[in-house]
Amino acid sequence: MLEKLPHAVGEALSAVRAGIEKAAFHTVAAQAPALVRITSPAFADGAPIPARFTADGAGVSPPLAVAGVPAEAAALVLFVEDPDAPSLHPFVHLIAWNLPPRDQAFSEGAFASPAGEGTRHDLGRNSFLKDGWLPPDPPTGHGPHRYLFQAFALAHAADLSASPGRSALLEALDGNVIAKGLLTGTYERA
Repeated sequence: MLEKLPHAVGEALSAVRAGIEKAAFHTVAAQAPALVRITSPAFADGAPIPARFTADGAGVSPPLAVAGVPAEAAALVLFVEDPDAPSLHPFVHLIAWNLPPRDQAFSEGAFASPAGEGTRHDLGRNSFLKDGWLPPDPPTGHGPHRYLFQAFALAHAADLSASPGRSALLEALDGNVIAKGLLTGTYERA
């Protein structure tokens, strides 16, 4: 959708960004130790996300692995945000909550997306108000965007209604994160 935005508009907005300091990893979970490891066989930390997992490709969710989840965790949350979006808050690309509190792997396409149904998970609303994976779709000319794949191990299962949004998730995470992890992927349209 944003690929249709004229390059000049994206370039004019290049300084407008939500800010990494607004991401959940740095706000409601700032004090939690970074003990959880989140990785992907599709891209390394800080490296570009292959187009296959974006709006320029198939748009499926990338494969992920989570390790180091503390034994005392009651639940696991995966939360993907884009702090470089030209908006007031980081753009939400995935909320997967109420996941089993253990080390686990998620295959390519595991989360519902425009490309497919995925596997059954409790999903929240992305920034396009759909439950599931929202493929990266930065404006042309806006510069590189960072996509923060955040894993949160919770002391208590999140008490959320079906299809929670960013605000509800942040409220559920506040004071409830016992360990966290971060994988950063990038994507840019020239």
